[in-house]
Amino acid sequence: MTHPTTITAPPGLPFVDIVREFDAPVAAVFRAHTDPALFAQWMGPRDYPITVGEFDAKPGGRWGYTFGGGEGEAYGFHGVFHTVEADALIIQTFEFSLAPGAAGIGATTFEEVAGRTRLTSHEIYPTVEARDAVMASGMEYGVNEGYERLDELLAR
Repeated sequence: MTHPTTITAPPGLPFVDIVREFDAPVAAVFRAHTDPALFAQWMGPRDYPITVGEFDAKPGGRWGYTFGGGEGEAYGFHGVFHTVEADALIIQTFEFSLAPGAAGIGATTFEEVAGRTRLTSHEIYPTVEARDAVMASGMEYGVNEGYERLDELLAR
């Protein structure tokens, strides 16, 4: 079953909050966020193939990936993992190629709720303009379709 994704970007504040539930154990959802082979199978929209570069899900480990689109488009993301607590918490920095120099930080929690996993992500951007640049890039579409793909992966 696909659950709705709630994405909130409060006007005038440089935050994005995402909440989504998955019909899978916390350990499986967490692993899909920290195992590069699994991550590559679900992250982002279907029509933008992903190339995962470095992806070392441990404190101080770097991560990076690129989405390719039509007509030579490429959108890159990279950052550093700061906290990785198994089945509970990931804190990481991130930077988007369309907003260079505007690194943000995000905290993602994983909790068991009624036999499902509730994922909650709170992203903080350096400015509202940086947040809006990421939102305007199609973030909502990519997050929603990526989580649908994660549902499919978790069901297998």
